Amino acid sequence: MKILLTHGYFLNDDPKEREIMRPYPPLGMLYVSAWLEKQGYDNDVFDTTFSSFQDLCNKILETSPEVLAIYTNLMTKLNVLRLISFVRNQKELEQTRIILGGPEVKNHKENFLKHGADYLVLGEGEQTMFELVDSLKFQRDISVVEGIAYLRDGQVAVTPERSQMRELDQLPLPNRKKINLQRYFDAWKEKHGTSAISINTMRGCPYTCKWCSRAVYGLSYRRRSPRHVADEMEWISANYEVDSIWFVDDVFTISHKWLKEFVTEINARGLVKPFECITRADRMNAEVIQLLKDAGCFRVWIGAESGSQKVIDLMDRRVDVNQVRQMIIESQKAGIQAGTFIMVGYPGETKADIDETILHLKESNPDLFTITVAYPIKGTELYQEVESRFVDQLPWDKSTDRQIDFKRTYTRKYYDYAVRLIVNDVNSHKASLKGEWVVFAKLKSKAMVARLAMTLMS
Repeated sequence: MKILLTHGYFLNDDPKEREIMRPYPPLGMLYVSAWLEKQGYDNDVFDTTFSSFQDLCNKILETSPEVLAIYTNLMTKLNVLRLISFVRNQKELEQTRIILGGPEVKNHKENFLKHGADYLVLGEGEQTMFELVDSLKFQRDISVVEGIAYLRDGQVAVTPERSQMRELDQLPLPNRKKINLQRYFDAWKEKHGTSAISINTMRGCPYTCKWCSRAVYGLSYRRRSPRHVADEMEWISANYEVDSIWFVDDVFTISHKWLKEFVTEINARGLVKPFECITRADRMNAEVIQLLKDAGCFRVWIGAESGSQKVIDLMDRRVDVNQVRQMIIESQKAGIQAGTFIMVGYPGETKADIDETILHLKESNPDLFTITVAYPIKGTELYQEVESRFVDQLPWDKSTDRQIDFKRTYTRKYYDYAVRLIVNDVNSHKASLKGEWVVFAKLKSKAMVARLAMTLMS
C-alpha cells in the first residue's frame, strides 16, 4: 500500500512561533512511521513544518496514496479540515482513505468523520494504525480493530479501547531519517546560536491538572528504560551534529530511581550532552538537582501556572507555590537555568491572585517564563466546569478551543492587559537587579499603563 503520513503544521503561517523559533519535528508521527516499517509496511512522511499547504497538496496529488494519515492537534485542526476538503474534491483521490490520529480527534469524533475523515485512531497510535492498515489492505473486518472510530450506516461506530503498550522499549526509534532534520537545526542556529533535537522518554502523566488534555495517553505513566534512551542518544550522536537535547516529557524527574539509573548510564557511555526538560517542584530536591547537573541539564522548566496557592488548588495542581519558588532558586544556585509557566484568567482568579503571581515571579526570579490566558480544551475537567458559561457558540469547523471564551471574574480583554502587566512589571524588576535603569523605566511605565487599564475595566 502507498501510505503517506503528514501533520499540517506550517511554521510560516504562525507569526508567534516564528518569533519564538523553537520548532520540533512531530515525534508521534515518526514513531508511527517506524512501527509500520517494523511490521513490514513502507511509508512516506511529508513534514509540513517548513513547507506550505500547496506543497502538501501537490505531494498528495503526485503520490495518490491509498492511505493518508494525518496527525491532528489543536494547532493543526483547521488545516487538517482544509486538507480533508481538498482531498475529497479531487477525482483522482477518490480511493484515498483518510485516517486521523492525535489528541484532537477523540473528543470530536462525529465532527471529524462527518467532515470527511474515514477513520480515527483513538489514543496510542502505533499498533492501532498497523492493524487498521493491515485490515484495509486485506479487506478484513475493521470492527475488530481496537481503538478506532468510523461511520457505519451514517452513525459513529467506536470499537473497544485499546490497552496501552506496557513495554515502551519494544518501540523502534522514531523514523527521523524520513524528514530533513537539518532544517530544524538551521532554524535553531540562526535564532538561538545552538541547535536542538527532541527525545521522548515517557508516555502519559499521572497528575490531575484540570486544564490538561489526556486524550492520547490518559492518566498513566510509562517509561522507556535508561538504556533504551541512551541508545537513542548514541544513535543521534552518530547520525547528526546537534548541540542540545529537549526532553519533551511532562515530568522528567518523576521517578528518582529512573533518573539515577539514567545518569549512571549516560555517564558510563560518554553520552552527557546539554539538555533541558520539564518537571514539577514536588519531584525535585537537592539530590535531583545534582543528578540533573551531572546529566548535562542546562535548563529546567518548573511548572507553577500561578503565584497564588488558591488558584493552584483550583487547578488541582497539587503543588506548593513556596516549593516552586524554592526549587527555582535552588536550581539556579546549582548553575542550572530555571524557566516556569504562568496561566492567567483561570476561573476564580482575582486581581489579588494576579498580584501574587507578580510577587512570585519577582521573588523566584526565573531566567525565563511563558504566560498564556487559560482556555478550555474539550475533554478536560476545566471544559466541563465552564461549558455552561461560554460567551459564544463558535462554529466547530472554523474555530479551535483556543478561541473559546467564558464568563470569568473579569472580561477577556482584562486578562490581555494582565499579561502585559505581568510581563512588563516582572521584566522591569529584572532590569533593576541588573542596574539597567533606562530599561527599567520603560518597562515600568508600560506596566503602569496596563494596570491602569485593568483598574478602569474592573
